[in-house]
Amino acid sequence: MLSEERQRAILETLDRDGRVLVVDLAKHFQTSAVTIRKDLGVLHAKGRIQRTHGGALRVLVDPALQEKEKLHRNEKLQIAAAAARMVEAGQVVILGSGTTTTAIARAMRNLQNVTIITNAVNIAVELSGFKLDVILTGGNLRKNAFSLVGPIAEGALRRLSADVLFLGVDGFDVEYGLTTPNLLEAKVNRTMMDVAKVVVAVCDSSKFGKRSLSLIDRPSAIRHVITDRGISKADLNALKQSGIEVTVI
Repeated sequence: MLSEERQRAILETLDRDGRVLVVDLAKHFQTSAVTIRKDLGVLHAKGRIQRTHGGALRVLVDPALQEKEKLHRNEKLQIAAAAARMVEAGQVVILGSGTTTTAIARAMRNLQNVTIITNAVNIAVELSGFKLDVILTGGNLRKNAFSLVGPIAEGALRRLSADVLFLGVDGFDVEYGLTTPNLLEAKVNRTMMDVAKVVVAVCDSSKFGKRSLSLIDRPSAIRHVITDRGISKADLNALKQSGIEVTVI
């Protein structure tokens, strides 16, 4: 097999599984670990993968919100319902941008005496006709995500305080941390984490084992994860051993 063919096959495996190991690839392609490492080095240099110790992770792109809404829809709805049940009257809640947090906003529409802080324009619109106080951060608009980022958004958040943050992510490597494709979004997310008493990561199981461009924070920065039954036993055990509460819906 030519190196280009092998590299295409490696990318296909990453698209399917999210991660690969050198030892498994060497056995599958009946070649040496040195050859596989060279292949991974080429793909990493092209920005197609993220190298890790002993293997690689898929590099996530930044798709439009409308595209992401079609993925894992049922899981997101169940996660949203579980998140909404955590909210109590009188609380201040931060919702980061994303499709899962948008689903949470919809699940919270009938709550009363709750204040929502968000950097997501679409979430503010979703909640505009209901009996909720909504604070939109302001900032520079990311058109494909309908989110507000940059120093204005960060400055607004630093002047506020919240009881809980529901944070959606594009990738969650249980050893590395929570990631997103956009550098400015990552900075806003970190600021949200700084001003919230409790940080809850909300993500369907497809996000685990994946790493995107920008690190938001380490797993130790969150207290709670809400996800679905597709999460692997290894990832679930790693989270629990780190002292993170996990709700599996």
